[in-house]
Amino acid sequence: MSLDQKIINWARRKSPWIVHFNAGACNGCDIEVIDALTPRFDLERFGIMQKGTPRHGDILVVTGAVTMQTRDRLIRTYEQMPEPKFVVAIGACACTGGVFDGCYCVCGGVNEIIPVDAYIPGCAARPEAIIDAVVKLLSTIK
Repeated sequence: MSLDQKIINWARRKSPWIVHFNAGACNGCDIEVIDALTPRFDLERFGIMQKGTPRHGDILVVTGAVTMQTRDRLIRTYEQMPEPKFVVAIGACACTGGVFDGCYCVCGGVNEIIPVDAYIPGCAARPEAIIDAVVKLLSTIK
């Protein structure tokens, strides 16, 4: 591995940027993701910052079951992210489709559409669980 790649990997580990994508959630998990970014839980102490554009994001945080309306947008958002990119499915709906699995407009969990690196189950997932999963995901970047 070259020195340039080592520096890039170090920077990604120390300052990852997340992009939040709501694939059709009831907003329970969305509130918990935002709560993890507030000063009470302070996800920024790990250098993690939320960005509004996927072109600058390292980690795609997805909440909610993927619907037919959001499937193409999710794929486009994932493809716009630079390599290496990571996906975190937050909540029971994002992991498996949750209570909406089997509905006519639901495609299922996020893993049915794009590859997922970390799953955070729960309805709604707690901010502590979100922080723990993101920190563990960052430790896998070498």
